[in-house]
Amino acid sequence: MFAHIADIVLASRSTLVSDALGVAAIAVMTLGLLHLPGLV
Repeated sequence: MFAHIADIVLASRSTLVSDALGVAAIAVMTLGLLHLPGLV
């Protein structure tokens, strides 16, 4: 089972990286928007 998961991860590494960057960008924007009312 672990070998199958490792094969999937290796085959879709670029997609996983872009998805992780997208999640990080959404998290940063969400935190920024939540702190915005305190700055105004």
